Amino acid sequence: MNKIIQALDGVSRRHFLKNTSLAVAGAAVVPHVITAQAADNTPIKVGLIGCGGRGKGAVEDVKQADSNVKIIAVSDVFKDRADGAGKQFGVAPDMVFSGFDAYKKVLSIPEINYVILATPPGFRPIHFPAAIDAGKHVFMEKPVAVDGPGLRAMLKAGEMATQKKLCVVAGTQRRHQKSYVETIKRIQDGAIGDILCLRAYWNQGFIWNNPWNDQVSDMENHLRNWYHYLWLCGDHIVEQHVHNIDVCNWVMNDFPVKAYGTGGRQILTGKGQIYDHFAVEFEYANGVRMFSQCRQIGGCSDSVSEAVVGTKGTSNPGGSISVKGGESWRAPGGKNPYVQEHIDLIEAIRSGNYVNETKNVVGSTLTAIMGRESAYSGQILERDAVLNSKMNTMPATLEFGSLPPVTVPMPGKYKLV
Repeated sequence: MNKIIQALDGVSRRHFLKNTSLAVAGAAVVPHVITAQAADNTPIKVGLIGCGGRGKGAVEDVKQADSNVKIIAVSDVFKDRADGAGKQFGVAPDMVFSGFDAYKKVLSIPEINYVILATPPGFRPIHFPAAIDAGKHVFMEKPVAVDGPGLRAMLKAGEMATQKKLCVVAGTQRRHQKSYVETIKRIQDGAIGDILCLRAYWNQGFIWNNPWNDQVSDMENHLRNWYHYLWLCGDHIVEQHVHNIDVCNWVMNDFPVKAYGTGGRQILTGKGQIYDHFAVEFEYANGVRMFSQCRQIGGCSDSVSEAVVGTKGTSNPGGSISVKGGESWRAPGGKNPYVQEHIDLIEAIRSGNYVNETKNVVGSTLTAIMGRESAYSGQILERDAVLNSKMNTMPATLEFGSLPPVTVPMPGKYKLV
């Protein structure tokens, strides 16, 4: 069993098995091969759940990935978004659904064999288990949860996907990008020696922020401005920076066991509760550190990148290696990774070469949440505490109405429960 599976199979196995709800996720997962191989020309019939920019972008990507793709149904909480996507993709009007339960209508359509989950990530632990229960292959955008209960729900559903031999690919597209794949293979083969440390950056300018509309409900305001609320977004260290964190975890073939972070809300004002900057030191089981920064403040130096330092040299895992006293190496280019991830999923479905990326993306989402919670609380946090957390951020009722006031987490006062 490889190291990356061991990491989530136990978060040290003896700790994992203390919690029966996690024991399901702790079962050994060995990639399956589907015995009844699908025909090479099997039509890919897609249902889209979440018709925002990323959802519509994912549909365009899957259409480029294969000529035998048909968009059967679309859904969104908001009717205007669902109607717009339906018109854009030529979906029959009776296959366009809206409302909080619209996803159930998409999943109930028998001919759909491929669903795209692209709602705000807070909904992923609801939609993914439902999609697996309905017997659909899944492409889901990252991240895949915003809290401990969501992570556990995702792990359990991922195990069910394995049992049902349903293919799952996540929107961590760097894992499907040729330059990353070839560079990280060389790192893991020892090209830069033993890894000493890693760093991950997602430092950018201001993120979009829609003004509060007093003419609509609290719920609609939250959903229209989802990036700024913890229960929907998970904060930008989870929603965006998870990409860079995932690369470092991939390089290490492991997930950190500890985080010590800081951050704050220095520039953002008004409604919302997310931070605009984080800095976190993550520690892996072997003592290697990953240094993480993410920021969404204008007028600063920007960088979206990763780096690895080894005993023999250094690497930008996105495509280059430099060896002390040796020759530098640069990876060749490849296809658009946003398209390639759909090519890979379709190939897995048709060939019977089973793929399930749930554990990788859950592990990196967990890492990002661990960093967030450490920064929010000002405490050094261990992985078990975050994964086993009882903190459930989802509102008690999903309907268009009022919501309790949100608060900005304050280090020294905020506590993980």
